Amino acid sequence: MGLTACGSAADTTTETTETTETAEETTEAADDAAAAEETAETTEESTDTASSDKVWVVATDTAFKPFEYTDDKGDFVGIDMDILDAVAKDQGFQYEVQVLGWDASIAACQAGQADGMIAGASITDERKESGWIFSDGYYDANQSMAVAAGSDIKGFEDLNGKSVAVKTASMSATYAESLADKYGFTVTYFEDSPTMYQAVVGGQVAACFDDTPIMASNIKDTGIGMEIVDGTGNDPAAYGFAIFNKDNQELIDMFNAGLANIKADGTYDEIIAKYLG
Repeated sequence: MGLTACGSAADTTTETTETTETAEETTEAADDAAAAEETAETTEESTDTASSDKVWVVATDTAFKPFEYTDDKGDFVGIDMDILDAVAKDQGFQYEVQVLGWDASIAACQAGQADGMIAGASITDERKESGWIFSDGYYDANQSMAVAAGSDIKGFEDLNGKSVAVKTASMSATYAESLADKYGFTVTYFEDSPTMYQAVVGGQVAACFDDTPIMASNIKDTGIGMEIVDGTGNDPAAYGFAIFNKDNQELIDMFNAGLANIKADGTYDEIIAKYLG
């Protein structure tokens, strides 16, 4: 008697088909997972690339020697420019400097046309309250009064009935304004320091108020006929890099980190010595 095997040919075909379908589903699932992972990696790479490729626009003043100015070769240089460059290299970000002038730099930042500004801007509570967001301080400076060489003006008491020059919206302007009523002088506003100095030398104004290291540098390097009046300086305040939009906080964070590093490795001291001796 012959024996009959269990299971038919149809059953075998069904099992083979199910096994094939299961294998195909497993392969498809693996392919989908791989594709999803690849997409995630591509998205992450794109985000990183977009961040590293960003060029930050930094506005600055036209002439605030030795912090920013055009040298004899026609290059725009200065303490601010060197610090910004050293910080950018340390932190690995790209930037573009726009030389706009003091007022225009502020306006550009407020309008979103620039991401930040570096222009010897003193860190004050008043500025913070009006929307300035500052970095850590990178240089301490005070303001004082200067007059034409040989002037009879020896102090604030000699300014009664006279006019003094200041740079618009600057700490020196705030300082002069705080003394005007007490000493009986009027305040005349200028867009930049060099023009203001010429007004002093030319006799259009009796004196000017400006950041002490700026005036000292110009008197030493250019020989302009001015002298700083002893005893007229106020308390020093720190200069800071500034933004006006909280969305640019990353730029402040990078500036602070880079500033700390270049101070630690000696680069900062080399920059200051290069311009101030």
